[in-house]
Amino acid sequence: MSLPRLRQVALAARELQPVAGALQKAFGWAKPFHDPGVGEFGLQNAVFTAGDTFVEVVSPVREGTTAGRYLERRGGDTGYMAIFQVADVRAARERVAAAGIRVVWKADLGDVAGTHLHPRDVPGAIVSIDWADPPGSWRWAGPAWTGAAAPHSPGGVSAISVEVKEPLAAAQRWAAALGVEADREGDGAAVRLVNAGQVLRFASLRTGRAEGITEVTLAGTGRTGIHDIGGVRFVAT
Repeated sequence: MSLPRLRQVALAARELQPVAGALQKAFGWAKPFHDPGVGEFGLQNAVFTAGDTFVEVVSPVREGTTAGRYLERRGGDTGYMAIFQVADVRAARERVAAAGIRVVWKADLGDVAGTHLHPRDVPGAIVSIDWADPPGSWRWAGPAWTGAAAPHSPGGVSAISVEVKEPLAAAQRWAAALGVEADREGDGAAVRLVNAGQVLRFASLRTGRAEGITEVTLAGTGRTGIHDIGGVRFVAT
């Protein structure tokens, strides 16, 4: 597995089941994993497997959650998180600290570690820098992915688009967290995870909404088409 890599994208929804059901119907995904651990954040969730990457939906179950505030700022269901896998979480955390990026939550387990970054320091989404051992595993996706890579179909998340106030500045902050470079791309900017075959695109706000993830591209999953689900455009190629 080539790292760093975008391993999981999360949507925030006011109601979990309608969005999760729409994703499952559109892409023929198997039954999702529901992680009780997200209760720590006042959430319920559904995690779908797309190749060896993941698409999650979270929904608040109490007042005062970060996801709930994000839903209010965006005015409805929206792209919410981008979770990246890195080879060395200690080095990544040192890099983040050196860049002046604050950490709002972290966890260290035997086979996985997570590091949520402050959205004011890395704008456009909640960005998390995670690590897994073995690299193909992903505890956040449930028992089948804990300590091993579960059997899976090919393909997965290949790109996301993020609308922000200042595309190049935002891209540079994401790139700094990941230890890669950001480039201008037309009127916007891009961060290319070349070895992973993924691209993160940043564009100026166009919808009148607050900053957020607006598009997810799925490549090689056996389904094609465009679906607007949970405030995000899914492009399956």
